[in-house]
Amino acid sequence: MADETLKALEERARAKQAAFIGNIAKRLGRAEPQKERPAHPFKGAPDFWNAFDLPPEERISLFMENWRKAGGHAVRTADMDEAKAWIADKVRELSAKRILRQRQEELDAMRLEEALPDAEVAVWDDLPPDGRLAAAAGADIGVFVADRAVAYTGSLMVMSSAEKGRSVSLLPAAFFAVVPADRIVTRLGEALRPLDETPRERLPAGVHFISGPSRSADIENDLTIGVHGPGVVFAIVVG
Repeated sequence: MADETLKALEERARAKQAAFIGNIAKRLGRAEPQKERPAHPFKGAPDFWNAFDLPPEERISLFMENWRKAGGHAVRTADMDEAKAWIADKVRELSAKRILRQRQEELDAMRLEEALPDAEVAVWDDLPPDGRLAAAAGADIGVFVADRAVAYTGSLMVMSSAEKGRSVSLLPAAFFAVVPADRIVTRLGEALRPLDETPRERLPAGVHFISGPSRSADIENDLTIGVHGPGVVFAIVVG
């Protein structure tokens, strides 16, 4: 009896499904539902867009323009020494006392600890694992080097790993993103393509795209900046 009931319910459900699909086919002007998978001749971005590329100076200008439009601040320095001096001046201007930075080759060479004697500069990877989130949430400024930047979207691409926590860019009140000019690409696909070619075991733990300061809006569309992340964000283009 139970088997007969289940069979009847299944037939009823299939009939409703057929009627529903048949109604869609009718509205599309078809005599009956299409049973073959439709062809998809196009996949991904068109060839003309994949071939599109801006000269280096135009990429830099467009990235900085779009980053500013999203509410971020952008500056350009000639080299890492000038970037270091700019960061030191801005930290003093903002009266920031707690700085958290990533352990990255460029930042190690920058020696921010020496440039900021009046601030406490901590390296994320040096902190005890159970204290890293609290340190990031309590930091005035996070400092990191972006893995890529995208001109057409004005976005930073930041990859995380066991040695490079995402909290440095997500939790401090503000962040300074150092962006080497040669890492700015024209299109988003250019930043993502290397990941497709990376073996699975070597993929980053996370890939994050940042387009300006944290922002959120309630049901009445009242925009608030900095509720769920940094409210003040700087992109320092170097080179």
